[in-house]
Amino acid sequence: AFAGMTEKETTPMSELDDLMPTSPDHNAARLAELKRLFPDLFSDEGRLDVKAVRKLADPDMLDMEKFRFTWYGKSRARRKAFAPSKGALLYDAERSVNPELADGNMIIEGENLEVLKLLTSAYSEKMKCIYIDPPYNTGNDFIYPDNYAQGKKEYWEQNGIFKEGVKLDSNPESNGRFHSDWLSTMFSRLLVARLLLKEDGVIFISIDDNEVHNLRKLMDEVFGEENFIGLFVVNSSPSAIDYGHMAKMHDYVVLYAKNIEETLTYQLPDKTKKFKYKDEVGAFNLYPLYHGNIAFNPDTRPNLYYPFYLNPESKTRDGFYEIGLEKKNGWREVYPVVSKRDGIPHVWRWGKSKSQGQLNKEIVGYKTDGGEFRIVQKTRHTAKVIRSMQTDKGISTRRGTRQIEEIFGSKLFPFPKSVDLLKRFITVGTQE
Repeated sequence: AFAGMTEKETTPMSELDDLMPTSPDHNAARLAELKRLFPDLFSDEGRLDVKAVRKLADPDMLDMEKFRFTWYGKSRARRKAFAPSKGALLYDAERSVNPELADGNMIIEGENLEVLKLLTSAYSEKMKCIYIDPPYNTGNDFIYPDNYAQGKKEYWEQNGIFKEGVKLDSNPESNGRFHSDWLSTMFSRLLVARLLLKEDGVIFISIDDNEVHNLRKLMDEVFGEENFIGLFVVNSSPSAIDYGHMAKMHDYVVLYAKNIEETLTYQLPDKTKKFKYKDEVGAFNLYPLYHGNIAFNPDTRPNLYYPFYLNPESKTRDGFYEIGLEKKNGWREVYPVVSKRDGIPHVWRWGKSKSQGQLNKEIVGYKTDGGEFRIVQKTRHTAKVIRSMQTDKGISTRRGTRQIEEIFGSKLFPFPKSVDLLKRFITVGTQE
């Protein structure tokens, strides 16, 4: 008999079913509590690391530890990337617009992994710049045409989350399967994309908080961590919504080189640049000739440590002084400055032969407000290096939405990137 009922009272089974509570998943609750107390004992995919528990219980237990970035489906994704394509590219005349004026521009519609493979036959190591705007893996349904997507039961069984019918993981779906699916999809495509890049090529990838940490590790594996150039923060939503713990206003763009030793990135036009001086060549500003990085010093770069000589009686109307590389009576000896923080001498950015050819042309003497003589370079650049923070209004997704509506008359897809942002990255990657 149930509490509150006498032995004479009876209740229909349908009502008993309603009254009987569902048995709680005590195993999941215990794992959740363990994860709350000891998150370091769980893998990135939310799975209890039995080896970590053993080491906690027995600190003397030894094993060979090494960093590995892996997930279910990784080997299959690698095989898929290098398997021959079963497709073919077909020209669609009806949907082409002025193909004779296309100037090499193409839009290719198809499953992107197969398309990338097909492009390798004609464009292997031919591309200077690639930009990718992949799904951000926000938790919405995602299509995986490579058959990496799996049911929950299959994923749990393959990863040991189920054992003898008991679920060992407290939250395998959100922490495991979706990350693995996304990583497998990205891994195969990035492997093929790398084949398309020239040796001096670069790749930009948009991403947000959901997978930026995994994307960095993935790119380190495919391209090498030494080829990481930078991570841009893009103010994609200037008008944030007051919701949740933090009003999100940005996403990211990751930039990698194929070979950092061969790669050149290009500067952007700086329309706001102003110049203080002018000579017969044109306008210019001044920049110290010494190298600002003390890793370059007389011990590491002895060929860049040498004296200039400056005539203190030769001051021009603009405040410059005549300089040379040969010692003369009454001329001052000028070496690179010494670091105030470390006491280590700097070196010049130019070697002696290059300086000889630009004496009193592009390099001159200058006297600081403190009365110290310096060697400075005339800089005439009307461009600037791209900033890691991209914050102007022209790059927002709202701007991208308006641009799509102007072209097609409707919103074809959510959160389109601004044309201005893409132009900026293409300029940095190709100077075109």
